[in-house]
Amino acid sequence: MAVTANLDKLLDKAYESSDLEQLRDAPVAAIAGVSDADADALNKAFGIKTIGDLGRNKYFLAAEAITRLADASD
Repeated sequence: MAVTANLDKLLDKAYESSDLEQLRDAPVAAIAGVSDADADALNKAFGIKTIGDLGRNKYFLAAEAITRLADASD
């Protein structure tokens, strides 16, 4: 089943026409608002090079889970 979504507001212009698999493998700086310096810092701190790496990172997943649980308990 094909999945479609308009992610243009989340991405730099150069990546707006990319499919999900291409985005997963795209550099973190493809996300709108993430600079090359930010991407370099993520790589140095956590070994994150791609959007997929960021989405699978155990520290970011833990922070998201904690935040969602805390928000749900409010």
